[in-house]
Amino acid sequence: MSLKPFRQARRPSRSQLAAALAAALPLVAFAQVTDAPPTTAATLDAVEVTAQRRVENIQDVPVSITTLDAEKLGVLGSGGTDIRFLSGRVPSLNIESSYGRAFPRFYIRGLGNTDFDLNASQPVSLIYDDVVLENPLLKGFPVFDIAGVEVLRGPQGTLFGRNTPAGVVKFDSVRPSQDFEGYGKLAYGSDNMWNFEGAVGGALTERWSARVSALYQRRDDSVRNTLAGAPNDGFEGYDESAARVQFLYEGDGFEGLFNLHRRDLNGTARLFRANLVSPGSNRFRPGFDRDRVALDGVNFSDLETWGASARLRWDFGQYSLYSVTGYETLESLNRGDIDGGYGAAFLPDSGPGLIPFSSESADGIPDHKQISQEVRLESNLDGPFDWQAGAFWFREELTVDSLNYDSLSPGNPQTGHAVQQQRNTAWALFASGEYAATDRLKLRGGLRYTQDKKDFSASVLQAVPFGTPVGGPYFADTDVDDISWDASAVYELNEDVNVYGRVAKGFRAPSIQGRLAFGGISVADSEEVISYEVGIKADLWDRRGRIGFNLFRYNVDGQQLIAVGGATNQAILLNADKSIGQGVELDLQAWLTDTLLVTWGTSYNDTEIRDPNLAVAICGGGCTVTDPTVVIDGQTFARVDGNALPQAPKWIHNLTARWGVPVGDDAEFYVYTDWAYRGQVNFFLYESPEFRGRSTLEGGLRVGTNWNQGRYDLAVFGRNITDTTRIVGGIDFNNLTGFVNEPRTWGVEFMAKF
Repeated sequence: MSLKPFRQARRPSRSQLAAALAAALPLVAFAQVTDAPPTTAATLDAVEVTAQRRVENIQDVPVSITTLDAEKLGVLGSGGTDIRFLSGRVPSLNIESSYGRAFPRFYIRGLGNTDFDLNASQPVSLIYDDVVLENPLLKGFPVFDIAGVEVLRGPQGTLFGRNTPAGVVKFDSVRPSQDFEGYGKLAYGSDNMWNFEGAVGGALTERWSARVSALYQRRDDSVRNTLAGAPNDGFEGYDESAARVQFLYEGDGFEGLFNLHRRDLNGTARLFRANLVSPGSNRFRPGFDRDRVALDGVNFSDLETWGASARLRWDFGQYSLYSVTGYETLESLNRGDIDGGYGAAFLPDSGPGLIPFSSESADGIPDHKQISQEVRLESNLDGPFDWQAGAFWFREELTVDSLNYDSLSPGNPQTGHAVQQQRNTAWALFASGEYAATDRLKLRGGLRYTQDKKDFSASVLQAVPFGTPVGGPYFADTDVDDISWDASAVYELNEDVNVYGRVAKGFRAPSIQGRLAFGGISVADSEEVISYEVGIKADLWDRRGRIGFNLFRYNVDGQQLIAVGGATNQAILLNADKSIGQGVELDLQAWLTDTLLVTWGTSYNDTEIRDPNLAVAICGGGCTVTDPTVVIDGQTFARVDGNALPQAPKWIHNLTARWGVPVGDDAEFYVYTDWAYRGQVNFFLYESPEFRGRSTLEGGLRVGTNWNQGRYDLAVFGRNITDTTRIVGGIDFNNLTGFVNEPRTWGVEFMAKF
């Protein structure tokens, strides 16, 4: 049996960081003194990554990286889960959404963006088949027929374009080949869940090959609406499909890879629940039932995306020229009941609990397009120095509709309409080099110049009652440039152990938002990040184990933040003077026996906002604010200096274990379990117990058998097997509204490869 490996604020004192480092170093030392196991023992394969835009062994790359291979992705994605299944599955990665499956928000080392606006930018960049996906609705593209995922922590702006100060999550699809191959996977489970995934590919001619991949997922509503006559009978169901077609041309000195892809999602929007929390705590209110709600608003989520890319490579001996052209477009509308209940306090009947006033809204993008172009020249020299340099161009145009409705009137008529339009153009020049100073020491450095321009307008086409009157257009624009850079060194202690150090500067362009229904246009200036990192990467026990460990610290100047809600129900962009983060990250995988493969990941992230003058509006009622407050123009604000960043858990742990034993001549019985722990998080910039998510532990289990050299696999699986229920996000709507995690699911799955 041969298995590929899984590719994968209070400040701590110096003594705590030293203790963490000391805890990791004995593992490396132990590897040097233990007896070598038998040569027939199971070993880990080398992991190749493209974190530096070249194919390299992960141990030689001076970046904190975790990889996930196809087998692990398949297990974690069982049951039709969306891209959020990656949350907590690698160190320092958190993913959450107030839109459900449509709009994931990524956080690395505590850096992210809680902004729910469809025009929001994020400091974590998602790269899919070498094309950057900028709009947050594009970032939820389903995970299927993927060769692997790389999570790169820390600023990556030198070699990856568009807003990467926190890091990059990089997806690579399985490429076409001349070999005829494919697979089909079908699962059925709880709530009438169906999940199909498959691919087929092979040669078209001696030069051309193709691969077609497809996904279909559906699940019935799992939450019943108990309100008689409501527009929706139930919630949390979905129907989603996606497909990818690739064509590969392999010539003499030239290669072209062409990609067409599409996604269609029809389901329910995020389900908000009024008065979900017991006042003064972060526990569920008495009588909470995750399977029942009472809502009078319309709820749905429709999203359609499609795109194309062309990746070209010319080989000229000592030099290679690359061109990556990408096009993406989308259309969406997401509508939900924001107050989380029915009726209103001024009516005879309302609930559950206090409903100050009825609120039902929708956000959508009726028009969008993104075009990107990168050209890169790479050297392949025989000497100690290699380099790469290129240019990047990006253009995005979009329109955002914000709509309001009257849930108290028959038919839920529209009562407000505001529109945003933005055109974003950016270009960059970059260069990076690597120098082998000695046989053991490699030095790397890179530089990137970026120019970013946004033109924005917003108008109110239909006034919201008690809101902004009809008017506009109102204009805003930004035009900035910046230089990002990185410098690193890798030193080979011996053939199994490398140590490295890295310092990098990242940049995120300014953001503009115009949610005019309850406010005006707000602008956040650009943010800059300086990150420092030292680490060790080692193969242990004659490659029966592998470890990656690092310490990091970063400083953010002018961090972009979003203050949401408050008594005025506004969402306002702002900049903090400074924020800091520091911590440790550990990746470990090992064959504990010849039949048991275990992986372990852990991270500690300590974040802190440092701005004594930064104050944000607090909730209008219901929550208990623990920050110092100040009254400005009759409104109460919380001072958030010293608070942790929102959605930034201090601790993340993850564990997988796969045990397999032979059955007969060519079959295997196996058990696979995976667990992820996420520490407590603040939902908003201010702190209150009601809006502080409790720590959570979720696990999965898969028991199955494969035969005929792994070509066939039959398994039963469960996700969130302990049926853990947690509040994972809040809506600052004056009545402790929030939403919960995915329920327990179970099912059976059959897969065949050919």
